[in-house]
Amino acid sequence: MTTPKSRTLKFTDGATQFRLRLTTSLLSHRPLLLTNIRSDDLDAPGLHEHEASFLRLIDRMTNGTKIEINATGTQLRFKPGVLLGGTVEHHCPTGEGARSVSWYLEGIMPLAPFGKEPLELTLSGITDGTSDVDPSVDYLSASFLPLYIKFGVGDNDDLPPPSMRVARRGAAPLGEGRVHFYCPIVKELNPIELVEFGKVKRVRGNAISCRIPPSSAARVAHSAKGVMHRLLPDVWIHTDVHSSGGKRQKGIDQTIVGGCGPSPGLSVILTATTTEGVCLSAECSMSHNVGSSGNDALKHNQQIERKKMELPEDLGKRSATMLLYEIFCGGCVDTSAQTFALLMMCLTPEDVSRIRLGPLSSFTVVSLRLFKEAFGVEFKLRVDEETTGGDDSDEEGDEVGMKSRTVLCSCLGIGYRNMARAST
Repeated sequence: MTTPKSRTLKFTDGATQFRLRLTTSLLSHRPLLLTNIRSDDLDAPGLHEHEASFLRLIDRMTNGTKIEINATGTQLRFKPGVLLGGTVEHHCPTGEGARSVSWYLEGIMPLAPFGKEPLELTLSGITDGTSDVDPSVDYLSASFLPLYIKFGVGDNDDLPPPSMRVARRGAAPLGEGRVHFYCPIVKELNPIELVEFGKVKRVRGNAISCRIPPSSAARVAHSAKGVMHRLLPDVWIHTDVHSSGGKRQKGIDQTIVGGCGPSPGLSVILTATTTEGVCLSAECSMSHNVGSSGNDALKHNQQIERKKMELPEDLGKRSATMLLYEIFCGGCVDTSAQTFALLMMCLTPEDVSRIRLGPLSSFTVVSLRLFKEAFGVEFKLRVDEETTGGDDSDEEGDEVGMKSRTVLCSCLGIGYRNMARAST
């Protein structure tokens, strides 16, 4: 007689894929057990502050969720509840080692369409300046929201489409930014067929500066356009300059409206749109200590030396180069959105969904194993070699064309339905 398989998702590698494992636990309605959470770290064992804050946010968005953490914080038992949605406000921790509000949004977005009510989430904290570890809110708006639409989130004419709006900028490390996220509910998702890349027809961007001279944002935009104009003429980059602290709104809560937080910051995001409706984005933020050691770069209170600051022109060229690399990869979603797209494909009706991706990141590969364990979904992966650029060779015999290897991913959805939604 075979022993029945336990429904509990058990992982012994600590806080690896912390948000994604909590998300799959909620969507699969299976309990979760995480052990050895930084048990080898003698200085700061257990859960970090931003991870505990994410658990509090999940607890506010659900009903019946049970969270048990041991005394040292190295073990977590999570029993999922029912997603509620509604109006939720949450303050994200700021300071040294803090994560941006987009780190929280990235974990919430797969859950948002399956609540009992449309989700109106307001997060306060860091909004910009952490693109090396976390995507910005502008990136999620440019890359993740179009995927929402393709999966059928927002098709209902009775409800507004999903939106993400930055009410106040807050650069790292002190933050004090504010973001509003709205997502309607759906009964079920739509299967997708996203395999045609098309030709790039336009590039749009946004250069954002907080408490930095306005000329810096203009220099970033000019430098990025200088690279992109070699390839296509339709390039437009907006400069979003913030220098004041904003105005305090009258009322009980005394909310600060407009302006930006106390920390300086400079970042840029570029989005390329193709003739087939594919949106690819890339972003980067100014590194204040170029060439400094990793430990020194983590100290936010150190004095910033002008000699070690990255020039705005270099920042613009770096962002344009990153966007060109995403285009060269040939995927219909950019690298950072691969896991989100594959997770949504798992939840589609029992029909085949197909998508073309660029080279799979290591995080995506580990996520595929998680989806197989949590949902029982196996993806069929087929490498498709296509030629980008010309096929001719120059007089010296060097190849002009460059080959990009893309991966065609297909799966059969589990037919996930929003059972919390009120039947009409």
